[in-house]
Amino acid sequence: MDGIEGRIALVTGAGRGIGAAVCEALTSAGAKVAAADLRIGEQGGSSGAVPYPLDVRDPHAVDEVVTAVERDLGPIGILVNVAGVLRPGPVVETGDDAWQQTFAVNADGVFHTCRAVARRMLPRRAGAIVTVGSNAASVPRVNMAAYAASKAAATMFTRCLGLELGPYGIRCNTVSPGSTDTPMLRALWDDRDPADAWSATLHGDPAAFRTGIPLGRIAEPRDIADAVLFLASDRARHITMHDLLVDGGATLRA
Repeated sequence: MDGIEGRIALVTGAGRGIGAAVCEALTSAGAKVAAADLRIGEQGGSSGAVPYPLDVRDPHAVDEVVTAVERDLGPIGILVNVAGVLRPGPVVETGDDAWQQTFAVNADGVFHTCRAVARRMLPRRAGAIVTVGSNAASVPRVNMAAYAASKAAATMFTRCLGLELGPYGIRCNTVSPGSTDTPMLRALWDDRDPADAWSATLHGDPAAFRTGIPLGRIAEPRDIADAVLFLASDRARHITMHDLLVDGGATLRA
């Protein structure tokens, strides 16, 4: 894909799920990928990405990893923010720590990585940043206030960043998945029959004020990775500050 081959890409949350799929898609397109994750393995995985242990909540650790990636692999041309956590629960039962840790990863982590990478992209006047958000950022969800609010913050931050970096030729976009078959989604089903949970996700759950998925399928991680790949490529060279919903129509474009 135009603009991917030979470029250096940093992907956070690369250990599994969407992050791992993004690494696979980028390496298949010819990028050299730095796979960053809090619990990244010693091996780069099947994608051939280079592993870098990273806690995105720590700004100093982020700066150190970005410096190491540029030293080891070369100048970062693509940043993909995937690292995220979900701690569901009613607002009245959500503790301060759960709220703060959700924002520390989902919002602060995006800020830390974008700031560190953008500082290096600016003098080069080139680069693409893609943040993986959530359709929950635009539609209220029962028991997901912290997650939805943190993803909304990351989405608006990425748009503001795109506004600031646009004059330097740096594009910043968001990909917002809906229900995707990842360990995070399946963790929500721990106390339910998987078949019932799958059906409720596909067909809707009135008790939780959720519509179903018009396309009739739950996304696979590669569906999200393909959208990221497009926005990171030169085929999206005139797209910035955009939020691409990849949810099978579940939000009804709300």
